[in-house]
Amino acid sequence: MKPAIAQYYPGDSVVHRLDARAKFVAVTGLAIALFVRDSFAGLAVFAAAGVIAYVLSGVPAAWFWRAFRPLLWLVGLTFLAQVLFAPGEPFFSFWIFHFSWAGLEFAAFLSLRLLVLVLIGSVLTLTTAPLALTDGLAWLGRPLRRLRVPTDELALMVTIALRFIPTLLVELDQIMRAQRARGADFGSGGPIRRAKALVPVLTPLFVLSFRRADELALAMEARCYRPGLVRTRLHPLRAGIGDAVLLGLTVVVIVAGLLV
Repeated sequence: MKPAIAQYYPGDSVVHRLDARAKFVAVTGLAIALFVRDSFAGLAVFAAAGVIAYVLSGVPAAWFWRAFRPLLWLVGLTFLAQVLFAPGEPFFSFWIFHFSWAGLEFAAFLSLRLLVLVLIGSVLTLTTAPLALTDGLAWLGRPLRRLRVPTDELALMVTIALRFIPTLLVELDQIMRAQRARGADFGSGGPIRRAKALVPVLTPLFVLSFRRADELALAMEARCYRPGLVRTRLHPLRAGIGDAVLLGLTVVVIVAGLLV
């Protein structure tokens, strides 16, 4: 199966062995700092930290690229929207569109910020098993239990969503291949015709999704899953020295990114 967005890559690197809670806290802190700081220098600091984390993870470049490629359209759309509508003294105008150097700079910054955010988030999902991520989110959400927030169920929902993104993409590719074999054409015609051509694809995809959700619910019931009950864990979460080092380095990176 081809790697896809948010798919876990099994490994034994130093990043894989870190506690899921420490990785989630580090990624959350870097993401917040990434949106607080609005300079290219700070962006470079966070990007360097993301690249170093990716190199230490040992995930193959081809695997990461295939997981990252589906998001490039979002980066391109962000860049285009900011170039066309960002304020500034225009150096070129066409119809209702105005291009300015300030708009180009702002569009480049937002696009790079989005790329760094995806890089940091991908390191988390690629190196953390879904079950460990669920346990980590549930543990971090324990204080909210006093407010009667079902943190365990919410963590499970997030993890299931991440887990089935690759599955849905594979099923979508299989359906499109089957439709092309039957003569379907998804690339010709105007936008309306292309949208209509996707109807034979989306309908079986929704049917398969509901069927898979029903099978998952039956499997959870067969394993005696009951919402709200305290569950034991086969692999309890244990933080170590490496996790403390990760959090310390994260603080250093955040301070450096905010000060440069």
